[in-house]
Formats: sequence, structure tokens, C-alpha cells
Amino acid sequence: MDSSHWLYHLLSIYLSITTTISKSILFFLSHLKRFPFIVTILDPLLSILYHFYGLSPCTVDLDDQTTMHYWTAKHRRFNRPSLVLIHGYGSTSKWQFYRQVGQLSRAFNVYLPELLFFGESYTSREERTEVFQARCVCEGLKRLGVEKFSVYAISYGGWVGYRMAEMYPEMVEKVVIVSSGVGLTEEQKGEHLGKLGMDVRDLLCPEKPEHLRSLVDLTMYKSKFGTWVPDFFLREYIRVMCMKYRKERIELVEYLMAKKADSDQLPVLTQETLLIWGDQDKVFPPYLAYQLQRHLGSKSKVEIIEETGHAATIEAADALNDLIMSFVLSSPKLAA
Repeated sequence: MDSSHWLYHLLSIYLSITTTISKSILFFLSHLKRFPFIVTILDPLLSILYHFYGLSPCTVDLDDQTTMHYWTAKHRRFNRPSLVLIHGYGSTSKWQFYRQVGQLSRAFNVYLPELLFFGESYTSREERTEVFQARCVCEGLKRLGVEKFSVYAISYGGWVGYRMAEMYPEMVEKVVIVSSGVGLTEEQKGEHLGKLGMDVRDLLCPEKPEHLRSLVDLTMYKSKFGTWVPDFFLREYIRVMCMKYRKERIELVEYLMAKKADSDQLPVLTQETLLIWGDQDKVFPPYLAYQLQRHLGSKSKVEIIEETGHAATIEAADALNDLIMSFVLSSPKLAA
């Protein structure tokens, strides 16, 4: 067989294989809507990732009505400080911090509680306040033998983390608050709700793809994730992550909307506090960081991350980790 025939034969095999692979990919993409279980698959994969980082799930029964779920360090290292990560409203701790926990777990004994009505944490009690959330988180940590720790809390978690520091000063050593509405005045709260353009309950407790798409567009700055993600993925995310305890989550939102503004009775924390904001945050603009700093005084400091929106855990995970580790691991007091 001459060389030209061999070349033709090899080219035919290559084209056949390429065509087969291409058809398979096109078939998968064209039928992807029939397999809306991507989120269902990703959730256990994230659990495997957390196990790889030395964490394990743990459930603590506070009483016969309240159960708290945590991801905790499998082997606590006593030469490392402890860091408690408090998630926001749009996700559980496992989904919120997956880009950060690997690096943070090398510097700290990390603990990731699921707030009540997120993940596996639940109560049959009627309390819906951030004070009750803070008490449950700290009482659960006590049961786990965690006596002292620093808090890193984002968005809705910021209210919870702030109350943890206020109510348990003997436990909380330092505080990091990221992109939170702590310290809002009544006027500012009304202004922010008016700018949303939709019911805040639909935004934070979505049940339709367009609701979740609006939430993503509002919180993300760098990525246009919400514009190209197909509806079937968003529906699956809503089914897996948002529908469980939806009624109770709405009640948490309604409590925040109805409660009197923090600024009228917000205590001043005794701990050193670092406030981190994205400069493009459309949910809680950066001026709120400086407003809260003025309230806290000389023990607080503001750090602004450029080209970052509200979803700093996704858009600026490395920058967040660097700021958190530098602050929590340092011993000197913050400058005034």
C-alpha cells in the first residue's frame, strides 16, 4: 500500500473518530435539559471536597426542638486558632465557602455552621431573630468544645456574627464582617428595598428561575453568570437549595424588614473588627462599611476590594483569604 493510501486511511479514521465524539457531545448538549440533576451531583462532590480539606459533618442537638449542623475540623490542632465562618442568605456554608475553605483550613481550625433553616439546621421554635441564630451557633460550638474563636461572617451572616460577638465576648476574639447591612438606618433600609425592583422575599427565597437570575445579577459584578445559565439548572438549584424550609426562610426575611433599624440600638463591639467590602457592591454599597466603622470606633478597620460585587466569596476569594488571615493571625492592635 503506497504512502498516499495510508495517509487517506489514517485521515478517514481520524475524521470518523472526531465525528463520533462531536455527535456525542452535541447529543449530550441537546438533551441536557433531560438531565436536570447537576446540582444534585455537585452537592455530594462538594462534601467530598470538604472531607479532602480535613473537615467532617457534625450534628448537634441543642434541645428537643433545635438541631444545628456544622462542618468541623476532623483533627483539631491546638497550635492553630479557630475560625467560624457564617454564611449569607443565598446559600449554605458548603456552597458559600467552597473557594475559601481549602486555604483557610491550612491556617485555622475552621468551623462552618449552617444557620437555622439552611442545610440540616432546624428548630420548631418560633424565634426568627439574628439573636436566636447567634445563640444557637455559639451554644452548638460550646458542645463541640470550641471555647475561643474568631468570626468571619458575610451578608445576612454579618448580623448573626455581630450578635455572636456582642453576646459571647468571652468566646469571640476577633470579628470579620463582609458586605453586610449591619448598622442600616430606617431611611437607608427603605431606600435599599425600593431599589430592588421586586419583592425581597422572591429575591432571597426564589422559586422561579427569573427570581434566582435577578439575585445572581444583583450580587455578581465580574461575571454575567445569570445571563447564560439555562433555566433547567436554575430550577434544579432552587429545588435542591431553596425549597426546603422556604416558609421559615421567608419569615427570617420578614423579621429583618419589620425590625427597627440597627443604628438606633446597635451596641459597640469590644473586639477588633475588620470590615471588608467590594467596591461594586450593589446590595450594600461601600459607604455602609465606613458608616459601621465610625460606629465601632478605633478598634475597627475597612478594607475595600476593587472590581468586586456583593458575592466576594466567589469573585475575590483569594483576596478575602489574604485579608482575613493577615488580620486574624496578627497580634498588634488596629490603628485608629
